[in-house]
Amino acid sequence: MKPLPAALARSAVTLLIVILAVLVALWLWRRYETDPWTRDGHIRADVVRVTPDVAGLITQVAVHDNQLVKPGDILFVVDRPRFELTLAQSDAAIASARATLLQAGREAQRDLALGDLVAKETHEQNVARVATASAALAQAQSARSTAALNLARTTVRATVNGVVTNLDLHPGDYIAAGTQAMALVDNDSRRVEGYFEETKLGSIHIGDPVIVHLMGEAQALHGRVDSIAAAINDSERTNTTNLLPNVNPTFNWVRLAQRIPVRVKLLQVPKGVPLIVGRTATVTILPRVRT
Repeated sequence: MKPLPAALARSAVTLLIVILAVLVALWLWRRYETDPWTRDGHIRADVVRVTPDVAGLITQVAVHDNQLVKPGDILFVVDRPRFELTLAQSDAAIASARATLLQAGREAQRDLALGDLVAKETHEQNVARVATASAALAQAQSARSTAALNLARTTVRATVNGVVTNLDLHPGDYIAAGTQAMALVDNDSRRVEGYFEETKLGSIHIGDPVIVHLMGEAQALHGRVDSIAAAINDSERTNTTNLLPNVNPTFNWVRLAQRIPVRVKLLQVPKGVPLIVGRTATVTILPRVRT
């Protein structure tokens, strides 16, 4: 018969192993089913689609690809000499309209001085010429303002702190108004977005602390939950020409949890960690200490 202490020891070891296995299973279940973390995260930023407001030949490109810029920096210039000529023509049109108005005004004043010696119909025609010349002058002045605005907009400037990217623009290229010339990544809007399963949203709150690990980086980034997306696309429904919903008639009984974007504002970024838009990140949301 085996000694009792040895049997108790084996039972204790077996029980300990079972307890550890249960604890590990509970930890794994909680880790993958309830804890708010995801490997499906990416660095994102707002991208300004730089487009000119006027069309013409590119006469100057003042930046190069991946260059840092700040608001007000010149990016490129579009056909400035042509718009300078248009502004000069507008100035000439204003001078002509002003001279016509002065002449019409003098004639109207002369009619008033002559009194009844001038026919009433002639006087009315002179008054009408004054009004027409005044309107023409106002129109010429408005055209000059438009020409001045177009001339100012031949110089395209940066509107945000950012990095020029996807630059394929050269002097001599022709660009149409509204055509995207380059992309400008807004550095001040860099953030992390994690796509969390909808079953974990109950554990996510605005302001919760967040730890972010970028793929290939040993140092962690710290942030907080900034917002949760208000809507995602419903792939089971489309609109028809008569605006009635077209709902998919089939239904999959095995339903996968939808993924909801959660925006994370970065608070601490280790020096030397490049925040390249599109990098993959693992996002872990920690419980917030509420006082």
